[in-house]
Amino acid sequence: MSNAVSATLLTTAEFHAAVHALSPRVAVFDCDGTLWSGDAGSGFMRWTIDQGLLSQDAIAWLDQRYKGYLAGQVSELAICGEMVQVYRGLRESDMRAAAAEFFSTQIERNIFPEMLTLIRQLQAAGTEIWAVSSTCDWVIDEGVRRFDIPAKRVLAARVAIANGLVTNTILDVPTDEGKVTALARVGLTAPDAVFGNSVHDAHMLAIARRAFPVNPSPALLQRSASEGWPVYYPASVAPA
Repeated sequence: MSNAVSATLLTTAEFHAAVHALSPRVAVFDCDGTLWSGDAGSGFMRWTIDQGLLSQDAIAWLDQRYKGYLAGQVSELAICGEMVQVYRGLRESDMRAAAAEFFSTQIERNIFPEMLTLIRQLQAAGTEIWAVSSTCDWVIDEGVRRFDIPAKRVLAARVAIANGLVTNTILDVPTDEGKVTALARVGLTAPDAVFGNSVHDAHMLAIARRAFPVNPSPALLQRSASEGWPVYYPASVAPA
């Protein structure tokens, strides 16, 4: 029996009902692949290269590192940090302006309406919503504004800013166990509901009162089947 069959699939009505049945006080959401389709982190990297924001030296270095990541020679943690560090020396205001243009032109159309509806319903019921992502904070801050999630409840990859300029000093890269660590730093060790799409979300899914894999990657689908976590696919990414 395939993993796709052994993992219980929820309809939109079942998914929303299961979340609301928890009456969650705190709900935590991954972003790329969970709130919208696609990888905004690597997408932003490619887009800024196309827009000429990076020098040729920076592009060459990042290209080499990203090829190493795809070959399994550079870790998820390392590449997610380096994809923010590569902008060192640029103005943070320019990065935030670039992120705003990138999200509105490249990602906003990929937002899952079912997730937008769910978050708005939870907010209306008083649930505290957090976003956790290994994509840079400039993109995530911009993206979750569409969901009325304030920047103070965003835990994302970020570097220190000095005199308005991006530095290469990493402050956080929430991925894998690092997502649990980031949540613990803000006092969230057992959130009521956690939503994620990747095996890199598995650690934070495991600390939830109830885990909700959304649009799961093959590795997370396998993990969901073994853990007994029902999975949900928004309509635009539902398997045939």
